[in-house]
Amino acid sequence: MIARVRAGEAEAYAQLVRAHTGVALRAAVAFGAGADAEDVVQSAFLKAYQSLGRFREGAAFRPWLLRIVVNETRNTVRSAGRARAVAGREAILRGADPAIPESADPAVAALAEERRTLLTAALDELSEDHRRVVTYRYLLEMDEAETAQALGWPRGTVKSRLNRALKKLEKKLGTATDGRGADRREAGGGEGHE
Repeated sequence: MIARVRAGEAEAYAQLVRAHTGVALRAAVAFGAGADAEDVVQSAFLKAYQSLGRFREGAAFRPWLLRIVVNETRNTVRSAGRARAVAGREAILRGADPAIPESADPAVAALAEERRTLLTAALDELSEDHRRVVTYRYLLEMDEAETAQALGWPRGTVKSRLNRALKKLEKKLGTATDGRGADRREAGGGEGHE
């Protein structure tokens, strides 16, 4: 596909854009673009197109693109101010959720919303590297190799930072949840993660 784009085939790049817009928007939102997420993604796709000459042959496109999206998001957040970005991210995350069916139990919906809010707050308390590795790996559903490529880190660094980040999240969320983490360890579940 990249070779077709480099050969000047406009439809090939349009196909790449269609295939990766969803994950690019999720990345922009997850990293704080707020209401500017669509603008960030559009700018990232333009920069990616302009930088295709530097794209390494045989590399995966998605991690490379998401690295550009995250950099664009960081620039947007920096210029807009941290407070506005956090408020926008929460609003978009809530607004992006599917409508709750009328048959759903309101208590279950309220609990899910509370957990989502707690997770967002806990992620915001992590260092930037820990927040990034958790977001790429779990929120953007990238495998370990793609996460390493997107972050520009060795796989071992991804593993160790992810492990530390998950432990910190578990510690932060352990007191804010229904206590299942402590119960799991007491039952012989060890330090593993679900």
